Amino acid sequence: MKNAVNDGVWSGTWVARRLGVELEGDEHLTDLLGLALRRNPKRAHLLVSKVLGKHVPQSPAVVHGHGLRLGHRVRALLGDAEAARAVVLGYAETATGLGHSVADGLALAPYLHSTRRPVAGVTPAGGFEESHSHATSHLLLPEDPALLAGDGPLVLVDDEFSTGNTVLNTIRELHARHPRRRYVVVALVDMRSAEDAARLDRFAEEIGARVDLVAAASGTVRLPEGVLEKGQALVAEHESAGAEPGPAPHGEVTRVELGWPDGLPDGGRHGFTPAHRARLETALPAMAARIAQALPAGSRRVLVLGFEELMYAPLRLAAELERTVPAEVRYSTTTRSPVLAVDDPGYAIRTRLAFPAHDDPADGPGERYAYNVAGAGFDTVVAVVDSAADTDRLHAPDGLLARLAAHAPHVLLAVVPAHAPHPFERPAMLPEPLRGPAFSSYAPDEVGWLLQDLSAVSLEAPTEEREEAVQNGGAHYAESLPVEYQPSERYQALFHAALDTSADRIARAVGVVTETVLTERSSRPVLVSLARAGTPVGVLMRRWAGQRYGVELPHYAVSIVRGRGIDANALRWLAAHHDPRDVVFVDGWTGKGAITRELSSAIEEFERAEGVTGFDPEIAVLADPGSCVRTYGTRDDFLIPSACLNSTVSGLISRTVLRADLVGPDDFHGAKFYRELADADVSVAFLDAVSARFPQVLDEVDAAVKELLAEDRAPTWEGWRAVERISEEYGIHDVNLVKPGVGETTRVLLRRVPWKILAKADAGADLDHVRLLAEQRGVPVEEVDDLPYTCVGLIHPKYTRGATGADGRAVNV
Repeated sequence: MKNAVNDGVWSGTWVARRLGVELEGDEHLTDLLGLALRRNPKRAHLLVSKVLGKHVPQSPAVVHGHGLRLGHRVRALLGDAEAARAVVLGYAETATGLGHSVADGLALAPYLHSTRRPVAGVTPAGGFEESHSHATSHLLLPEDPALLAGDGPLVLVDDEFSTGNTVLNTIRELHARHPRRRYVVVALVDMRSAEDAARLDRFAEEIGARVDLVAAASGTVRLPEGVLEKGQALVAEHESAGAEPGPAPHGEVTRVELGWPDGLPDGGRHGFTPAHRARLETALPAMAARIAQALPAGSRRVLVLGFEELMYAPLRLAAELERTVPAEVRYSTTTRSPVLAVDDPGYAIRTRLAFPAHDDPADGPGERYAYNVAGAGFDTVVAVVDSAADTDRLHAPDGLLARLAAHAPHVLLAVVPAHAPHPFERPAMLPEPLRGPAFSSYAPDEVGWLLQDLSAVSLEAPTEEREEAVQNGGAHYAESLPVEYQPSERYQALFHAALDTSADRIARAVGVVTETVLTERSSRPVLVSLARAGTPVGVLMRRWAGQRYGVELPHYAVSIVRGRGIDANALRWLAAHHDPRDVVFVDGWTGKGAITRELSSAIEEFERAEGVTGFDPEIAVLADPGSCVRTYGTRDDFLIPSACLNSTVSGLISRTVLRADLVGPDDFHGAKFYRELADADVSVAFLDAVSARFPQVLDEVDAAVKELLAEDRAPTWEGWRAVERISEEYGIHDVNLVKPGVGETTRVLLRRVPWKILAKADAGADLDHVRLLAEQRGVPVEEVDDLPYTCVGLIHPKYTRGATGADGRAVNV
């Protein structure tokens, strides 16, 4: 073979002329595909992709880039909320790397590929047949079998979509076990006939699911009568010419230690999560640098050769190498697929290296192949295999390394540890997030609640009873719920007046905190609000990003409990579905900073226990009057109308519950959905009123963000010091009973037993609702001149039942 490039001649010409096969379709179809002849009695021709990196050595950036772009299209099709619930499934062996690359483009979903390598102790979660293939049985062996048990979209990735039979077999098998509402089929080329396309449509209708198709190009193969027999005759005629043993080995074989990260899967055979991807991205530069250091001086043309199903790790290593060394780097892999080789510029498979299988395959020994390597002018070949394939047969005189050394002066061997799934029983998979309207009055795409629904459980207790139990150490505040406050007409009127007055101010704060997050934290953040006060803020931040930039940010709500930490199972779910580095925790406001400290401690403990890193405990808040965080919309202590009410401004969701008899070690924390309060619900009205003001505040937000980013925003913890001082001055001696800020003071009045309210003398309308609630509950409001907050709520110290007001009188609310 004079050159690996086919000299400007289409690499399907030879087959097309001799068999009468025609390729019709998109104008770029022949840029993506060539033709060859299979050595297979079931099908004559083979569509040979020029951008897959299997049979034709190609730039790794081109190979990965095609998968990334397809993944971006799938994400745009699904939207971020659904993309975060998806699972990507690739087909062995040809599309394992493509599927991985699509998952990279999708970014939010875990990846799994089928395999033909069974693993002792791992029970298949499914399997299917590929009717036209030389090796038909596909196994699905996720380390966590529940990976395929969700009801989110399933994205199926193959290199070509020829008849649709394989996809139908897969969906039929998996849908019978775990029905889904949506499937997306992804391929480099869609070559189905009109009849095949109609068959898939009928199948989707039969199972009651939506099936979308995403492809880089489409077309049709026209096959003349008797093509199979003609193809077999051509194979017999040319077989001996393409299978010559080749010269004796003369190149050197050198082993390169990659330094592959401990515990990181070698690919998607048993599942590969966004958290795994984050670890790989971090490790790639150092591993590629070790290969680069091992390249002989003067290397001009380098091939990184993967191994059958092990396509993705070699591809990413090759792409990093291509980015950092001056040599021309190409990528392809070995394969099981038997194809005729013909050294003609108009034929896609110019040369074939044959060698014995070297990974103890379940279907017994047999030949394996490397195409278009011999004669391609590579002065160095980097063979990348997993440790299960690093056997004596790999190093044998007729093995792969010897065959490569016969055609390249230098061969490097890099071994990736084959991932061994844990043999122990995995815990039950956490359920998918709860969404409205089944849980909460928010639209389903606005927020996913990483909670369990405890609506059927009686959890409410009178406020005084709860307070006495909490202060006496008999119960934790998160073990029960206060009776939901039902606002009077006068109080409701105050809420609507406050919303009308403050909507612009809130919109500005939403814009500032969102722009700060997008600038400093992540261009595609995963918003995780702390239920429930943070949830309306998370929804508003998501709306800002959507309205201004057209992006749909994932948004979830999780539980955090003072003294108990954040819900570790919610963090596990997030780490399995997203890159932890993209997660931004969101809350409504800071008081004295207790939750800020709680979150930081909980994240540190989670990382130590789970070995998962990347979560940033810094909270993004609408208002930071306590100076506890760096990411905020304002540090003013002002009235946020969502603090005026409880569930009726928070999607009708209760505060979260953590009780041992209701929340097991593998459960999310709980909450209730108060459907019966729907008539009083103003959750969406609050969101709509604020987001309607976004266009009016754009210029103010941009100016404020520019100024803010130039400031020193390091937390001073001024609020915490003030709380400590107040606690001592008023003889409380417990900072947990001092609740600073408008939001926290409102909470005290709505669901605790208040003792006193401290208010700034010039607070004005920001405290109208606080004064009304204090009046209703018989609580004195004391004006204080040097208060760092607009107001502070003091919970009744050493409470005993009946002592509602400051003088101990019970008051009818």
